[in-house]
Amino acid sequence: MEKNGLLRIAIATNDLLQVNANFAAARQLVIYEVGLQGGEFVDSIQFRGAAAGKGNGSKGPGGGMGCSMGDPSGGASAEHMTARIEAVRGCAILFSKGLSDLHAVTVKNMGVYPVKMENSRDITEVVEYVQRMLERPPLWMRRALGVEAPAEYAETC
Repeated sequence: MEKNGLLRIAIATNDLLQVNANFAAARQLVIYEVGLQGGEFVDSIQFRGAAAGKGNGSKGPGGGMGCSMGDPSGGASAEHMTARIEAVRGCAILFSKGLSDLHAVTVKNMGVYPVKMENSRDITEVVEYVQRMLERPPLWMRRALGVEAPAEYAETC
């Protein structure tokens, strides 16, 4: 997760410009390493098939995309989700527009902190946000970085 003071983040995107995709339906994940001095692009992981956001359902008589009720992956196959989950291994944070509870728990158990974005944001804005958080990291980020809280964080009784 942390290498030379850099925090590795994964971003679910459909256009390589914004956090604008659900984790299960993203066309790609982009990986950045972010530190106090800036962020650097590391990799882009492309997904095919159900990753285009269509699920595996077929069109029903009403022209819809079929039913995926109760399916936390939105119709994505197990191997499709396994590839996505493995793609974020080694990252500290995953930013996406949506993430099922099941997949949020799965990535959290791998040590990846899932962040669901309410609105689409430019990737540069997200990188700058992480940089600002690194100046005074919250508890979950300190754990991801493997650092202790500074003395001024200590509670006084």
